[in-house]
Amino acid sequence: MRVKRFAEARTYDAPNHRGVTGLRLQGFEDGGPENQWVGLSQFLPGGGAGPDSTPFEKVYVVLEGEMTVTVDGMDTVLGPLDSCTIVPGEVRTIENRSNHICKMLVVIPYPDGKRPE
Repeated sequence: MRVKRFAEARTYDAPNHRGVTGLRLQGFEDGGPENQWVGLSQFLPGGGAGPDSTPFEKVYVVLEGEMTVTVDGMDTVLGPLDSCTIVPGEVRTIENRSNHICKMLVVIPYPDGKRPE
């Protein structure tokens, strides 16, 4: 088992994101997960990402607040402990349309399916 304390998490910049601070909770480190990494995204009101897509799937889990996820012109609002899977190639936009910070876990596979060396 590898424990990583929240105090050890480092920020990262996610492309095409705005009004967000991302913390890498697990991944991209020796002894960490082999197939995916986990981030904590904290979106300010009005913060969001996209539109864009990736060639791999992603899982979003809202911990606090709410996040509007738009796919194919359809808005879906995720609240606390709601989650969704974005499939490979699916174009999505996410936006915090509330006046509260949205905290969201993001689980993403490594681009080639295995942790970079």
